[in-house]
Amino acid sequence: MEPKIRFDNVTKRYGAHTVLDGLDLSIDPGELVAIIGPSGSGKTTVLRVLMTLENIQEGVIYIDGQPFTHVKKGDTLVPASQAHIRKLRSKIGMVFQSFNLFPHMSTLQNCIEAPVQSLGLSKDEAVERARELLNMVGMGDKEDHYPSQLSGGQQQRVAIARALAMRPEILLFDEPTSALDPEMVGEVLQVIRSLASEHSYTMLLVTHQMGFAREVADRVLFFEAGKFVEQGKPDEFFSNPQNPRTQAFLNKVLESN
Repeated sequence: MEPKIRFDNVTKRYGAHTVLDGLDLSIDPGELVAIIGPSGSGKTTVLRVLMTLENIQEGVIYIDGQPFTHVKKGDTLVPASQAHIRKLRSKIGMVFQSFNLFPHMSTLQNCIEAPVQSLGLSKDEAVERARELLNMVGMGDKEDHYPSQLSGGQQQRVAIARALAMRPEILLFDEPTSALDPEMVGEVLQVIRSLASEHSYTMLLVTHQMGFAREVADRVLFFEAGKFVEQGKPDEFFSNPQNPRTQAFLNKVLESN
């Protein structure tokens, strides 16, 4: 089976600082992969380069077996045009930790703007799709509300519906509960849980929610210093980590919880 996503020796630097160090990663279609690790380790950069919000210096990212960041020219790969990147990036949706909703637009307007402008959907079609998705995330009764009238958990659920409105095949979640009050975390995690169990999205989730990663992920990756130090099935990963650095991190995090 062709991986849905593949990082081949991907390196990302900020000046002299290497954030992704020759990263290799394959994610199967429909797989939910959770990335955990210390703050500042570069976990979010994995998502940002996949979303092409950041450029990479070395290596190639593939989507569905096709070079994403590059194109073939004869026997070599050269950096891809923006048109090529936009075409493949349309398969990817990202949910940010800070919601990023348009404050001057209602919940419904937030969910129809991009499908109308980027996908060319009619307004009626976009509205029908948006209402279906808002109902799915439990926000169907808030379509006329503005972001300032919603709680953090409600805003994040709208952000998930907005990402889904673009009909992606891949969903990226960048610590989607880190900006929420503790009592609101559960409602957002429940939406992600239902997406994982009822739909065929390929998902990559950066999270500090260890219990959720253990419950929902198909695979957990521990990231530090630009590399994946250890990975495995959730039960084995959390109950019997092999790498000393993973053991130390989990001991510290699980104790604090």
